[in-house]
Amino acid sequence: MTREEKKALAAFAARVRIGAIEGVYHAKSGHPGGSLSIADLLAVLYTQEMNIDPQNPRMEERDRFVLSKGHCAPAYYAALANRGFFPGEELKKLRQVGSFLQGHPDMKGIPGVDMSSGSLGQGISAACGIAKAALLTGKSYRVYTILGDGELEEGQVWEAAMFAGFQKLHNLCVIVDNNGLQIDGDIDTVCSPNPIDRKFEAFGFNVLNIHAHDFESIAAAFTLARAEKEKPTAIIAHSVKGKGVSFMENEAGWHGSAPNEEQYRRAMQELTEALQRCENE
Repeated sequence: MTREEKKALAAFAARVRIGAIEGVYHAKSGHPGGSLSIADLLAVLYTQEMNIDPQNPRMEERDRFVLSKGHCAPAYYAALANRGFFPGEELKKLRQVGSFLQGHPDMKGIPGVDMSSGSLGQGISAACGIAKAALLTGKSYRVYTILGDGELEEGQVWEAAMFAGFQKLHNLCVIVDNNGLQIDGDIDTVCSPNPIDRKFEAFGFNVLNIHAHDFESIAAAFTLARAEKEKPTAIIAHSVKGKGVSFMENEAGWHGSAPNEEQYRRAMQELTEALQRCENE
């Protein structure tokens, strides 16, 4: 990966983080912690990995994306806006009356959203169905889904994993945002899903462990996933909840809390400075 590619990815990720904080602040509710931790993953997915067209968001051959951890919609919407699916100004209307940007993704009203999600565990099941449909109809599109590590406590996740492995859904890429925290605290003390990698391996997945904030690692994992022709792939992305905003990092309290005005200004200053560094290097 070239230096210019890394700069472009870092700038896109910074804009995703800025958009996510803008949305949650103006809504006075939402989920900033997990939104910030997936920004780098979304940057690679939406600028390099997926076959998509903002001018034709329903093109038949497009790759599909399902945000199984649907509460992290602020980052998802910011990625879509920065990719050109709708104007960025809409992000400030998150969760507000009359806005098409609801608290969770809505495939009927938001350009670029392939599946409505929010009830934890259901997104990966939908992704499995979409991937199976592609194989049955001879389509070449791939399906990507992001889950939270706390979400792995849902039994439906493992029913879907069993189905994916048995059906050999090699066109399915499951990404686990493994930031170690959920709404009630540390996943290890709430209801540990560990070892996550060995569990997916047991269900017949090709498993890759990566650093979720290293663009080369993310891109390399997607390349390996595409090369796998027998198994679905699970990418365990080791991340930092609240990544990019110093006072939000590794703090479970920011799972579902909106910043006040002072916190908003501090967060925006940090993120804006990060974006400027990307653009000026």
